[in-house]
Amino acid sequence: MIKKLLHKAFSIVMMLLVLFSTVSFTIEKHFCGDVLIDVSYFFEGDTCAMDVEETIKKRSCCKDEVDVVKGQDELQLGAFKDFDLQPEFVTAFVYTYINLFKGLPKQVIPHKDYSPPNLVADIQVLDQVFII
Repeated sequence: MIKKLLHKAFSIVMMLLVLFSTVSFTIEKHFCGDVLIDVSYFFEGDTCAMDVEETIKKRSCCKDEVDVVKGQDELQLGAFKDFDLQPEFVTAFVYTYINLFKGLPKQVIPHKDYSPPNLVADIQVLDQVFII
């Protein structure tokens, strides 16, 4: 039972490892001056509440920062394309699976038809010898 539990836990951990190592995402930060206004992970961040006229008159003090967290993209999806079936492997594979389903030989039980002798009297009770 503990073996099954450990197997399932290990499988889940490996699945999460592959999932999180291949996920890429961006973090967008919007600054007005030196003040952080908005941080966004999935959508575009909110902008400053500056008027358009005020922005045109003087240079914009707002800036956007985009941090890209890139995941792994070097997975080997076609690993079985390079797999070459050699005669030794095929022979071992066929031999293993042919012998896998063979039945076990019948066991010979030499005392199957033996019947124990009839008890005439209980010797321990007659001699009054008891194991304590």
